[in-house]
Amino acid sequence: MKKSKILKAVARVTALMLVLGMVTTGCTKPVEKEVTPSKQEAVEEIEKTHSASKRDAIGMNGMVAAATPEATQVGVDILKKGGNAIDAAVATGFALGVLEPNASGLGGGGFMMVRFAETGENVFIDFREMAPQKATADMYELDADGKPVNREYEVGAKSIAVPGEVAGLLTALEQYGTMKREEVMNPAIEYAERGFEASDVLCSIIEKKFDVISQFDSTSKLYLDDGLPLEAGHKIVNKDLANTLKVISKEGKDGFYKGEIAKKIVEEVQKHGGIITQDDLANYEVKMREPVVGTYRGYEIVSAPPASSGGTHVIELLNIMENYDMKDLGFNTANSWHAWAEGMKMMYADRGKYMADTDFVKVPLDGLVSKDYAKKQFERIDMNKSMEGVEAGEPWKYESGSTTHYSVVDKDGNMVAVTKTINHFFGSGVTVSGAGILLNDEMADFTIQPGNSNSIEPKKRPLSSMSPTFILKDQKPIATLGTPGGKRIITTVALIISNMIDYGMDIQEAIDAPRINHYESGQLKIEGRIPQEIRDELTNKGHDIDVKGDYDLYFGGAQGVTINEDTGELHGGADPRRDGQAIGY
Repeated sequence: MKKSKILKAVARVTALMLVLGMVTTGCTKPVEKEVTPSKQEAVEEIEKTHSASKRDAIGMNGMVAAATPEATQVGVDILKKGGNAIDAAVATGFALGVLEPNASGLGGGGFMMVRFAETGENVFIDFREMAPQKATADMYELDADGKPVNREYEVGAKSIAVPGEVAGLLTALEQYGTMKREEVMNPAIEYAERGFEASDVLCSIIEKKFDVISQFDSTSKLYLDDGLPLEAGHKIVNKDLANTLKVISKEGKDGFYKGEIAKKIVEEVQKHGGIITQDDLANYEVKMREPVVGTYRGYEIVSAPPASSGGTHVIELLNIMENYDMKDLGFNTANSWHAWAEGMKMMYADRGKYMADTDFVKVPLDGLVSKDYAKKQFERIDMNKSMEGVEAGEPWKYESGSTTHYSVVDKDGNMVAVTKTINHFFGSGVTVSGAGILLNDEMADFTIQPGNSNSIEPKKRPLSSMSPTFILKDQKPIATLGTPGGKRIITTVALIISNMIDYGMDIQEAIDAPRINHYESGQLKIEGRIPQEIRDELTNKGHDIDVKGDYDLYFGGAQGVTINEDTGELHGGADPRRDGQAIGY
């Protein structure tokens, strides 16, 4: 046997061992670094990473920050050709669906927020997936623990909601873009047809989701090699997806939601026991909504409304934290992390009780973003002791909205923030035979039990945490940002905003900085760079700590762009936790 074949065989055995949990891999984690509690030393350490990672970029005429370098370059090329930020965002979105198939694509949905430089108007485009018309609150058989049998809500055809991505991206292009469909979609078609090399990050995700991918032949053919996870550098080619994109490029939304592609989607879903029909696809609707707006220390925060919980609860969490002197608490200290953790618990408790699709449920939005309500929440925090059994607050009395994100700014100052998803990595696991479309598992984002504000109803949009966000100062744009990461999206966006406003970090420093997360119950999740002495102090306050990797995928993959209001300079930042890259010109 040739040496190359021996090495390949060894690599395959190692890959299988990885899948079975017999060895660990470092392919998703940069070299570990200690972060000290001193702000200056901590920032210096972050700057070393920031400098070494080469994730960020400076430009004067345009900037794109996306989850892969190739997708980022697609957007920049569109800007260089004279396209506006919306053209670039649509091109980047279609390209990401090919280049980061684990996180988003034609089989998913999302949110886009646009700010027009000339008028200052903010537009929010909701292309979130919808429950099929035959969906019901009790559609899943539950086991003794109250969980769907065989994980049907998150794996397989019964987990699939009606996709919205094609309708959303093309609606944005038709209403606000300047280029033709063919021009913005061609890069995605070329990548699908010619292929691209799987990165270390993508290969690690394939390993982790092997159990889902291997259940479906059409998905296994694309993302496994001889039944084992792909090795980094393997070329992924999806000619069926290229042909699907060509149809959409020529025929527009009808090319996806009607005709042969729609027929293939329905056949694949129903073959595996799903309930989506051609009427579901034909009747999908994009919603134009008003963003939610709040403030943090004099800066305006403009973010996603329901059916995303993201924007509302980013603002709620920041409102709670505004009651602290964050500089006095210190950067990366036990007191600052304790305060964040307690605020997160209360925010998540509120999210679980009140948030849902406002087309179906009345939500106390004004109360949740109220400064007075946040003050009441803040008063519940004991700086010496971790809260247990956190319950939701009462916002009604204060009444008077796996994944990818990218940010775009063009030469005229138009801004776009897009967060889109197929939910968990590799979604339902189902790829449409002959069309190359990997379908979402968004039904998992509903509450499975009946009687909840987020319970399943026909045509209802499941609750989301996606939070494409703008930061303004005196109505002038300062930043566009967002992140993937499930429910952790909310806390990640809030932390990045605080890092910039409270500690004066630039966008890359703010993205690189350590992260934590705490739901209303359970463990306090922290990145491994937070030093042992701080962990000990948090443990003494009653926190049960789960230490993740130094730069862990669990905490998302943020992308953002800031605008210097004096010089007009654009600074793009991208997350080292994934393959993020900013490119400007």
